[in-house]
Amino acid sequence: MTSIPYVHGYSARESVRLGDQALTLSELLHHDERYPAGARVLEAGCGTGAQTVLLARNNPSARLVSVDLSSASLELARQAVEQERMTNVRFENADVMNLPFSNGEFDAVFVCFVLEHLAEPLRALTELKRVLRPGGTITVIEGDHGSAYFHPDSEFAKRAIQCLVDLQKRDGGDSLIGRRLYPLLDQAGFSEIAVSPRVVYADSSRPDMVEGFTRNTFTAMVEGVEEKALQAGMIDPVGWQQGIADLRRTAGPGGVFNYTFFKARAIKFVFT
Repeated sequence: MTSIPYVHGYSARESVRLGDQALTLSELLHHDERYPAGARVLEAGCGTGAQTVLLARNNPSARLVSVDLSSASLELARQAVEQERMTNVRFENADVMNLPFSNGEFDAVFVCFVLEHLAEPLRALTELKRVLRPGGTITVIEGDHGSAYFHPDSEFAKRAIQCLVDLQKRDGGDSLIGRRLYPLLDQAGFSEIAVSPRVVYADSSRPDMVEGFTRNTFTAMVEGVEEKALQAGMIDPVGWQQGIADLRRTAGPGGVFNYTFFKARAIKFVFT
């Protein structure tokens, strides 16, 4: 695998943020993710298991294999699944660029918030297609930081967000990859590609979304790269603090925050 640093780091705080994100977005992103009984489903890049728990809970009769390159993350994922007393998940340490599975071994593949962290997302999709049976489905979910807009507007807040975008790009990733899902799946040779925008909207009338997404997911994510952004000279400390303060202001009275995720589905073409 062409390894790049995980821009958000592996702190306990980041694990909590990922959990908050998964729970807050569970209905938006997972309400239509259902697999038939006995389906063999590969979750590629499961991380600490935030999405794994949701997949397993919503598909108790499916057989999940969740893989990740990080042994430490896999251990946290195992603990999360065991805590929920789920028995339909098997974990394996594996590289999404070189999977230890046979051609056509899975009925479905699920990939969530993974491609943005890869230097070669097209190569990863091609490998995932290999292990998918003909007629099998792939689901890919990614965000797009360029879709964030908010009130009160703030150039400082936009600059802080741009630091995250630039840091990820510098390391070989792409935090704007949501807008690229259709062409990437098309280039990888998938068929019947359908991409749907999943919009997060938060204002004072939606306090759970304000707390779960604006504060604990998005703003916390940007805050997490402060040290890297300052060390890289992308922004000065005063500008950074103002940007974060302005982002927090969007979660206050009268504040509004909007962000778009993209969920794509496609199939592996059946040759006749």
